[in-house]
Amino acid sequence: MPHPLIPQIMDIAVPIAESLALEVVNIVVKSNRRPPVLRLELRHQSRDIGLDDCEKMSRALEAVLDNQEIIPDAYVLEVSSPGISSKLSSDRDFESFKGFDVVVRTEPPYKDHLEWRGRLQGRDDQAVLINQKGRMVSIPRELVVEVEFDEG
Repeated sequence: MPHPLIPQIMDIAVPIAESLALEVVNIVVKSNRRPPVLRLELRHQSRDIGLDDCEKMSRALEAVLDNQEIIPDAYVLEVSSPGISSKLSSDRDFESFKGFDVVVRTEPPYKDHLEWRGRLQGRDDQAVLINQKGRMVSIPRELVVEVEFDEG
C-alpha cells in the first residue's frame, strides 16, 4: 500500500517540477529506514535529466517540505532520474510498454497471489491488465504496489 504522505507530497512536488519543466514520475517513502527516505524520480520530456535539474528540484522541494513540516523529523531526500528503471509508473509507461512481459506485485495478495506475471495489456482507473497465456487478468489498481519488467 502506498505511504499515506505520498498524495500530499505529490501535491507539492508536481507544481515545483512543472515550474522547472520537469515531470514527477515516481515518489517513494521508505519509513522503515532511520532516518526515513523520500525518493523522487523526475524526467524531462525532450532531454536527459542532469545533476543541476535534480539539485534545483531538491532545494525547492526541501524548502517547502521543511516549511510546512510535512515530514516532522529528519529525513533523507533523494531526487534522481528514473534512467532505465525496470519499474513502470506513469500512464505513458503503461502505454509505451504494452505487450512487454511484466511482474505485477500486490499488497495484500490478490486471489492468493502476491505476484502476477504476464504480458502487459494496459492500465485504466480500476485495474492493471495482463495477459497470461491467452487469459486476461484484471488486477485491482488499489492493490498494485509495483509493476516492473519481467527479466526472469
